[in-house]
Amino acid sequence: MAQNKTYVCIDLKSFYASVECMERGLNPMTTNLVVADPERSEKTICLAVSPSMKALGIPGRCRVFQIPKNIEYIMAPPRMQLYIEYSADIYAVYLKYISKEDIHVYSIDEVFMDVTDYLPMYQMSAKELSMKIMQDVLDTTGITATAGIGTNLYLAKIALDITAKHVEDHIGILDEETYRKTLWNHKPLKDFWRIGAGISNQLERIGIYTMEQVAAADESLLYKMFGIDAELLIDHAWGREITTIADIKTYKPKSNSISSGQVLGCDYSYEEGKLVVKEMADLLSLELVDKGLVTDSITLHVGYTNRIERKSAHGTISMTVTTSSAKKIIEYTLKLYEQIVHRYTPIHKVNLTFNNVVDEMYQQYDLFTDPTELEREHKMQKAMLDIKQKFGKNAILKGMNLQEGATTRERNGQIGGHKSGT
Repeated sequence: MAQNKTYVCIDLKSFYASVECMERGLNPMTTNLVVADPERSEKTICLAVSPSMKALGIPGRCRVFQIPKNIEYIMAPPRMQLYIEYSADIYAVYLKYISKEDIHVYSIDEVFMDVTDYLPMYQMSAKELSMKIMQDVLDTTGITATAGIGTNLYLAKIALDITAKHVEDHIGILDEETYRKTLWNHKPLKDFWRIGAGISNQLERIGIYTMEQVAAADESLLYKMFGIDAELLIDHAWGREITTIADIKTYKPKSNSISSGQVLGCDYSYEEGKLVVKEMADLLSLELVDKGLVTDSITLHVGYTNRIERKSAHGTISMTVTTSSAKKIIEYTLKLYEQIVHRYTPIHKVNLTFNNVVDEMYQQYDLFTDPTELEREHKMQKAMLDIKQKFGKNAILKGMNLQEGATTRERNGQIGGHKSGT
């Protein structure tokens, strides 16, 4: 286990909302602003709310209709490309102080840093270095940051998520001893990193409401409930975490996959859902070609409307070929769709994954496949990619992309399912 380590976790406060305030010349700390698409319904989730909205008790990921009518606020449509540019500028600030080998980008607005070797070099404490970096981010972009400092990655994250919220300078500091002293009886459990509502509810059903109670619980019972994940839960209950940033950097998964998912703007019928899945299979096939990869297995997950209680459809199909051919992949994807999806229940979410993704040198055919035909299709896919790269994603579309209910044209103008903005 790595000893005497110091980690810093930095988070950008209400990032998307703060960016929108800065772009308007407004103070993010005093301006009521939400980032949400006004073209969507009132049920749409706000991507972010400004700190002053949070101070009024508005949750960060609320739905628009949940904001009290008496609160005046600006609604800013999401501009994902702009947020990526700000994030890149802020990452450049981090690199002034810390090498990229010692930074793990956790999300667009959050990073972990191993500052162990930098503290003696700068002759600073972890808190002093954090404050210097945070001030530089503020001076450079106008974005306020918060930080957590810990003796392992988990404690740095908890110091950020919980402790920093209760101190004036918004910098939380924890080691294993202070973690147990100050947070062992903290409630609710779902405030802790990697404990979602599902795990929290299961624990509460057996009378466990705090991390101290998790630490004192019968381990065999926890393993029975959560399987191998119990090991992580128990370690975290004691404030332990053996993974380092170096481990994250050198990790290589046993198998790779690529996936695409979308929440549909409204409920779709069986046939409309089939069209969307076909489009997604086509686009993911192009992604395989672009990256020089092939797949032999497809997983489809379809979530139904919230209005009807029905378990999501889920299934995997293995192909007799290892390929990036859209024709072959769409054929198998639609076969899987027809096998698992209920014909008369409206569809609201779709996720498609290509499994066992490997280099195209491992492409394999079956007896019923014409290699010449596949090679011809491969060249055509390459040509499509070249055109899209030069003239934009919508420069070349297929007939299905123009059908009613198709989503590709709209999604080509989005990043992460939201408008890229200008």
